Amino acid sequence: MQFIDLRKAELGAGFTVGRALPTRERRLIGAWCFLDHLGPVELRGNAGMHVEAHPHTCLQTFTWMMEGEILHRDSLGSEQVVRPGEVNLMTAGRGIAHTEDSLQGERLHAAQLWIALPEEHADIEPAFNHYPELPRWSHQNIECTLLVGEFEGKQAPARVYTPLVGLDLHAHKEGRMELPLRPDFEYGLLPLQGNVSINNVDINDGKFVYLEPGGATLDLSFSVDTRCLLIGGEPFPATISMWWNFVAHSREYINQAYQDWQSGSNRFPPVPGATHRLDSPRPAWLPATP
Repeated sequence: MQFIDLRKAELGAGFTVGRALPTRERRLIGAWCFLDHLGPVELRGNAGMHVEAHPHTCLQTFTWMMEGEILHRDSLGSEQVVRPGEVNLMTAGRGIAHTEDSLQGERLHAAQLWIALPEEHADIEPAFNHYPELPRWSHQNIECTLLVGEFEGKQAPARVYTPLVGLDLHAHKEGRMELPLRPDFEYGLLPLQGNVSINNVDINDGKFVYLEPGGATLDLSFSVDTRCLLIGGEPFPATISMWWNFVAHSREYINQAYQDWQSGSNRFPPVPGATHRLDSPRPAWLPATP
């Protein structure tokens, strides 16, 4: 097991999240290349989350809602509120832009992830899907929701392009469970609320746990009202480049995407309803302009 400290990141207007991926210690878990934990945060007197129009390439964005609502709009014309127990999946492919805004309510709690697309699918046409129904079942006192992939004969509906799994575990009372693992998968476990121990080792607040391939089972113990997120997948077969909101299989691809976004190219059409576009920081490897 490897314990990784979450990094704090700001989404604007003082709205802070805990970032589990990427970090210096771990860039990927399977094709999962980004994981932010939002909240739980009280929205009364808080400006909430408002992310202006920004682009993505060569990835899928994956939003899992636990409390509150987020409104998604994108350059395909999609407009979709994601509510507790639902998933939004946006496939960027060759290029897409979108906005995200939390809606009125008392609390917001979500996980936002990115999935790197393999090279043969990296440049596909963009798409958006909403999944209001997911496989759910109970194991003793623990409510299990399969977010993506296959687990113990159950299949989540989200279309992904590499072998992955995502599982939300919510213990309303104290409980313990032994999860079967795929030995060819690597895994990450992120506590979302409460206290959990893994193989009899307590996970401190603000930690993310990495598990290398080869494990057969995972022994988890939960205190009352504990929740955690398990993600996993086959180790990604390629090295990816990441800069700001761009993912790609080469820096040259990111250079072009950066230029296309900054120039207002029709590669990234306007997002209906958006009043502002975020500027991309210049890729660090590009020479400074005279």
